[in-house]
Amino acid sequence: MAVKIRLNRMGAKKNPFYRIVVADSRAPRDGRFIEILGNYDPSKQPAVVSIDEEKAIDWMKKGAQPTDTVRNLLSKNGTMAKFAEAKRQKD
Repeated sequence: MAVKIRLNRMGAKKNPFYRIVVADSRAPRDGRFIEILGNYDPSKQPAVVSIDEEKAIDWMKKGAQPTDTVRNLLSKNGTMAKFAEAKRQKD
């Protein structure tokens, strides 16, 4: 099963916010997911991102691939650097 860390759109028309979720890559965008990792609200200035870093790193260690947008959010948050450091320490 290919697992992705991706955005799940929520909110009203023209006023979206997103959940950062772990889901099977074959599931629909707003469909079934495995676990919620955080939230992303681009309508606020500056955009609000809250992510459970430990869960995200744990899922990436298990092989979950973040989408491009989620990868950018994790990089800005510093989670990708922590994942790379944890990966280096493992080797």
